[in-house]
Amino acid sequence: MAASTKKSLSAGRLNGKMREKTLTMDTLNPQVKAVEYAVRGPIVIKAGEIEKYLEEGGTKPFSEVIKANIGDAHAMGQQPITFLRQVVALCTFPELMDSPSFPEDAKWRARRILQGCGGHSLGSYSASPGVECIRKDIAAYIEQRDEGVPSDWENIYLTTGASDGIMTILRLLVSGKDSSRTGVMIPIPQYPLYSAAISEMDAVQVNYYLDEDNCWALDINELYRAYQAAKLHCQPKVICIINPGNPTGQVQSKKCIEEVLHFAYEENLFVMSDEVYQDNVYTPDCQFHSFKKVLYEMGPEYFNSVELASFHSTSKGYTGECGFRGGYMEVINMDPEVKAQLVKLLSVRLCPPLAGQAAMDVIVNPPQPDEHSYKQFHQEKSSVLGALADKAKLTEQILNAVPGIKCNPVQGAMYAFPRIFIPPKAVEEAKALGMQPDMFYCLRLLEETGICVVPGSGFGQKDGTYHFRMTILPSIEKLKVLLGKVRDFHISFLKEYSALE
Repeated sequence: MAASTKKSLSAGRLNGKMREKTLTMDTLNPQVKAVEYAVRGPIVIKAGEIEKYLEEGGTKPFSEVIKANIGDAHAMGQQPITFLRQVVALCTFPELMDSPSFPEDAKWRARRILQGCGGHSLGSYSASPGVECIRKDIAAYIEQRDEGVPSDWENIYLTTGASDGIMTILRLLVSGKDSSRTGVMIPIPQYPLYSAAISEMDAVQVNYYLDEDNCWALDINELYRAYQAAKLHCQPKVICIINPGNPTGQVQSKKCIEEVLHFAYEENLFVMSDEVYQDNVYTPDCQFHSFKKVLYEMGPEYFNSVELASFHSTSKGYTGECGFRGGYMEVINMDPEVKAQLVKLLSVRLCPPLAGQAAMDVIVNPPQPDEHSYKQFHQEKSSVLGALADKAKLTEQILNAVPGIKCNPVQGAMYAFPRIFIPPKAVEEAKALGMQPDMFYCLRLLEETGICVVPGSGFGQKDGTYHFRMTILPSIEKLKVLLGKVRDFHISFLKEYSALE
């Protein structure tokens, strides 16, 4: 063995003992250990193992794993919106501007975006809040969406998906120790990004429960109950709302939003409105109301004082462009000095990906009726949203026909969150295995049918109730297979544990 090799090996030893690692589970940041993210948690890891086993020639009672655990539209087979991909392709490879295969309305948008980029290249950094012309397009989109409510482009910040914006605003808000720690009010059930961020930042999670018996509506009395209870051990500073709801699929009424905003005004809370599913509304008698528009309609006393951050994304809606990691937030009524701190914080991460910014621009600045690409764009958009509406209805109908399953209407977003009856014997068996009963149920479902859904315990639920979240994104044919397997499994599960005669 060479002397240099011997030296390097011995360098790792001290008095015959191996050098200890600096970073171990004992020395790891405890806030990181506290983070949990059910959407990509243990059940999804197990699904990956089963997939690999099947690929290597292993046999199961099924031929494929159907991943209904995450809202990833393209992974589920949804086709991209042609116009969006054309604009991003032109921005990425400007030589395509000479190609007759690309329409002029796409080329015009791409040229405009590139003119706002350093060196006219998507490979440059942008200003930390985003490309200026894209921020202006977003402000114009918000004004049009909200029927004339003013939007200042300097309050718009491009983000790496909505998640990046949510984390950034929470970082500004979280402070204090012991009873002065920041309390963050979140809906239960919730999207696990919120609980994970709160754990990572060592803030206090303040749960307010949505009303399952009233189609997951927000109950103002429940907000006050949660707020008053939290004040005994922390300082509630912010309320988070997801509308349309994830995982619950509800669309909040205007009256409900007014009550939340009045509550935030009275209790001096910062409002975070997660509106990434604003295009995903399926029930004819439901309508998306932005928190900003409702706040404006409540009058200047509210509109000029309540601090509000609203979030949107390329990942959902009708485009489903998760991989671009595009998004934005609009922040209003922020203290000017704090706003400077926000810009500083954003500058640390330099800028969001420019391809994602370009994709976001197409969503807020789509083809207009007098443009060449409008007809195809409109057909593709309507087709995606129409299919999702059909699948939302189908999911609700099939699940509600199964004994021991109750599913609220999927009014919007991309998920169903059915309540499942788990017999006492199965609950006992799960607890003996050190598992949540709905985790036990979902693992059995995966191992026997190949269907991967997320247990409700990963999102939060009232004690004694059990749920799972499943996406409605698979093709209608695959969704029918999935729902049929869920039905057959659930009936078999009830019979096994003697809960169904």
